[in-house]
Amino acid sequence: MTSNMPNTATTTFDIIIVGAGLGGINAAYRLQKQLPHLSYAILESRDEIGGTWDLFRYPGIRSDSDLHTFGFAWKPWDQPSPIGQGAEILDYMKEGAAQHGIDQHIHLSRRLRSASWSSGKQRWTLTVDDKSNGETKKTLYFARFILLCTGYFNHDQALETEIPGLENFKGQVVHPQFWPEDLDYTDKRVVVIGSGATAITLVPALAEKAALTTMLQRSPSYVVEIPSNRAGRGSWLSRLLPTWMVHSWRRLTSMLWSRYIFLTCQAYPDKARKRLIGMLEGKLPPHLPIDPHFSPSYYPYDQRVTLTPDGVFFKCLRSGKADVKTAVIKNVVADGIQVINADSKDSPDKHDQFIPADIIVTATGLKLRLAGGATFDVDGKPVNPSNQLLWMGSMLQGMPNLGLLLGYTSISYTLGLDAAVLIFCRVVRMMERKRMATVTPRVEPGVTLSLKPYDNLTATYVLKGIDVPPKVADKAPWLPRSSILSDYWAAHFGRIDKCLDMVKAEDSQKKKTS
Repeated sequence: MTSNMPNTATTTFDIIIVGAGLGGINAAYRLQKQLPHLSYAILESRDEIGGTWDLFRYPGIRSDSDLHTFGFAWKPWDQPSPIGQGAEILDYMKEGAAQHGIDQHIHLSRRLRSASWSSGKQRWTLTVDDKSNGETKKTLYFARFILLCTGYFNHDQALETEIPGLENFKGQVVHPQFWPEDLDYTDKRVVVIGSGATAITLVPALAEKAALTTMLQRSPSYVVEIPSNRAGRGSWLSRLLPTWMVHSWRRLTSMLWSRYIFLTCQAYPDKARKRLIGMLEGKLPPHLPIDPHFSPSYYPYDQRVTLTPDGVFFKCLRSGKADVKTAVIKNVVADGIQVINADSKDSPDKHDQFIPADIIVTATGLKLRLAGGATFDVDGKPVNPSNQLLWMGSMLQGMPNLGLLLGYTSISYTLGLDAAVLIFCRVVRMMERKRMATVTPRVEPGVTLSLKPYDNLTATYVLKGIDVPPKVADKAPWLPRSSILSDYWAAHFGRIDKCLDMVKAEDSQKKKTS
């Protein structure tokens, strides 16, 4: 895909969106509908749109949320299964961008390096690495507003994992983030290190061709079988109602159901844990007891619950093509991994075991990074977005005319992106009504805030990157986001003028000349 901008030399816009993944494309649609008179462009560092779904190419890659909520509110997901495969999601995004002309605004192979705000000019100057012609050159873009839609994963570097002796391994070591296109794992012994969503997805896919695929985990995750709903276009609902109405109904019910499950697990953690573990009865082969292999020490939603559509993960275990080892890695040697095995938490018979391997896959999480690693300054003073408070989940304290769109972690990621961009659009419309040129979130004088964690997940990659997300606090509008229902209410009806410092254009010019 190439940029089809009518005039690619144009570098001045009302709004510049950074990132052409789910968040960037959705933001562009919302801008076109709610602020159609404003010009915009999307800067994408890769040579294709899609973000994560263009980057990750490992076998079996799929969504871990249903596409009725993970997809766009404005484009129905019409595939038979609500759990989308990676290639299907990428095609869906490209199709949506083309249908609404969003692809005409995308500048590919442009990486944001720095952004500088000038209060005198009331605009951002963006320094961009432009590789669109095969060579890297510096290009300046100018915008009144910036919308950061880069997510919080580092697409350039994998999370550093301490695996003793990994350098001794003579086979191939692969990270899912950088999966080699030519990797042949046919009849090979593959060990996948990790127990999260990526590992649960990889194991069944690799087991189709590998001699044996072993998931090696230090601690287990909750794994839940979900049906791959095949109703799709042929369901009675689809035959009776218009497509948009069916899509809206499925989206609403999926949102409410996921919210109900989350709140129930939070309110009754012991019962939820017992219920999720109890659902595994009869799904595992005899040699794999639930304890310790599928009995996490934490409560549900302290880390994300992993899904296996139609129970394919359990099926490959029962077939003998895959296995699970719960153990601590002692040392990696030339042809495998030495572990300290524990067949039961209560068993004193903990012993060393050797797991032979031809390929080791390190599915141990992703490295966090905000704003794609770009740097920012306001009137020459450096500002780190990670150190700023997040205003109503959509803008950053002390950073003028800048939106930061991040999704949820406990429920469908895209829902959070959509709520945030809707709030941002409301703020811009309010500025236009009041004839304001600049808006900056600021903490009110005399208000004392207690900082809170941005996210309560306890996954290793989250804890290693705990300083990366922006800050949140114990008082509105700086509270952490927890409910899609309250966020959508705020986006459409809530008060949005609290803790916002707005400046008219003439006020800025007076300050500049005085």
